[in-house]
Parts: sequence; C-alpha cells; structure tokens
Amino acid sequence: MMANTTNARILHAGVEHAPLLAPIFDQYRVWCDQPPDLNGARQFLTQRLRNNESEIFLAAVDEKPVGFTQLYPLFSSVSMEPIWLLNDLYVLDPFRKQGIGSLLLDTATLFAREIGAFRLELETDVSNSAAQAMYEARGWKKNTKYFHYTLSLCET
Repeated sequence: MMANTTNARILHAGVEHAPLLAPIFDQYRVWCDQPPDLNGARQFLTQRLRNNESEIFLAAVDEKPVGFTQLYPLFSSVSMEPIWLLNDLYVLDPFRKQGIGSLLLDTATLFAREIGAFRLELETDVSNSAAQAMYEARGWKKNTKYFHYTLSLCET
C-alpha cells in the first residue's frame, strides 16, 4: 500500500525498512522521554516486522524518512472482533503542520478497514493538544466512558 501527496509518500514498511526507520523511531522515543538507543530501536523494529507483530507505515519526503506510525493487533472480547492499537505516530519537527501526520493517520485507517478491523484505538498525552486536534478533526472520539489504567511491571 502506498499513498502520495504533493511531497510525501507513505510506504508500508517491511523488515528491509528497519534501518531507515530506526533513527526516526529512536528520535520518537527520546521525544517520549526515553534515553537514546539506536541499536535497540533497530533491533526492536526488526523483531516486530520479522515476527509480523506490528504494521508500520513510513512517511518519506524526497526519499528521506520524516515520520511513521505503528499499529499492533488486538482483539475485543466484548465485540468478539479484531481491533488495532495505533501505538505510535511521529513526524519530525521540521515536517509537522504539512499534513504528513494526517496522511499517516488516514493510511492506518485505510489499512485497518481493508483488513476488516472493528475499530482503531490510540492514546496520547493529555498535554498533546496538536495531536488531539488532528485526531478529532479526522473523526476520532475521546473516550469518556472508560478510564485507562496501567500497571508498571518493572522497577524504576
């Protein structure tokens, strides 16, 4: 699957794209307050792609990676249907506000529809108002019915 805009192209990434994805994935992790780990990023992405554990779409401008989104498959017990978690969406700062994030989001939505997913889910930082505005402009609804909890299983 490939989508195009005036200056961006979206590639459905395979294992061969892991080396291209790793630097931008590492920058995303740093943006999420994690320490840089380029080798770890490359290994993580390679494993996800090799084991068919995620789907990644890579945004490129002039063949340079500028953004990506990563989705993970899940299932809903209540609806008894497949759902997908849009776990990561990131665009390099110089390329923001050019529609690349929206293009990645639209590509993920099209992918999920094409494979028969029941719904897509995502979460974002409560302070990330730019992302929230983009999601809501594309029809995403904020969940006000359920609380989202996490339990850390590692010592910090």
